[in-house]
Amino acid sequence: MSTENFLHELVGSMSQGAAGNPTVAMIEAAFAHHGLHWRYINMEVTPTDLSAAVRGAKAMGFRGFNCSLPHKVTVIPHLDGLGESAAVMGAVNCVVRRGEKLIGENTDGKGFLKSLETEIDPKGKSVVLFGAGGAARAIAVELGLAGTKRITIVNRSKLRGAELVALLRDKLKLDAELVVWSGDYAVPAGTDIVINGTSIGLYAPEARLALDLSSMKPGMVVADVVFSPVRTRFLDDAAARGCRAIDGLGMLVNQGIVGVQYWTGITPDAAVMRKALEAAMGV
Repeated sequence: MSTENFLHELVGSMSQGAAGNPTVAMIEAAFAHHGLHWRYINMEVTPTDLSAAVRGAKAMGFRGFNCSLPHKVTVIPHLDGLGESAAVMGAVNCVVRRGEKLIGENTDGKGFLKSLETEIDPKGKSVVLFGAGGAARAIAVELGLAGTKRITIVNRSKLRGAELVALLRDKLKLDAELVVWSGDYAVPAGTDIVINGTSIGLYAPEARLALDLSSMKPGMVVADVVFSPVRTRFLDDAAARGCRAIDGLGMLVNQGIVGVQYWTGITPDAAVMRKALEAAMGV
């Protein structure tokens, strides 16, 4: 098997082996299902070795790789170009070989968007987004590129929230505002989509989002980036009020789908990937 048939993942110091990383299991399941003689391999790359690792991947003909923290920003100077959303948000988690060039993309927001679109088209919609970190930033940019009408960023840190709002206004000309999160936030009337873009609830089934549940109306679409537990308290509370809930596992699956599409040119079977992911996570 030639080196170009190998797909490697660049990860940070928190690297795990294939048996412990659900993303590896999910993507390798897609390769096997579609008869692709490819491998997706976890590697630990220190910040000091990042430049050498990227040059090595290019020299050996790798089709691409993923980047996790702390490489999502620092990898950019070592690449040949950026995709649209990656350029806007200034972060890369997926690198794709196109010809002789390595191009940085970001599948975080794209995976969320594909999951969201199973319930609602965000174009022309009004969105409330909790958080302003990496995941929220990626989601906000993709929503803006998809034609969302308005985004309200609800965040505890005024500085970080203001930075995201400025990016949305300046680069995407989006109607965006910041609400500093203090106490239980009441979702404004007319909101179509409410998103938890924070880590609140991750591995904490009883963790509560500071939200006025009485402001959640039937028909609103609610989505969570938290993938474990699959059904968070936020989703359960919202669903009990008649909202349509989207879990974070769908975002993970769709991130994987987008990556495989970039690298291989095929559209992998989503059901196969979700089954593998659920098995790897024990859900």
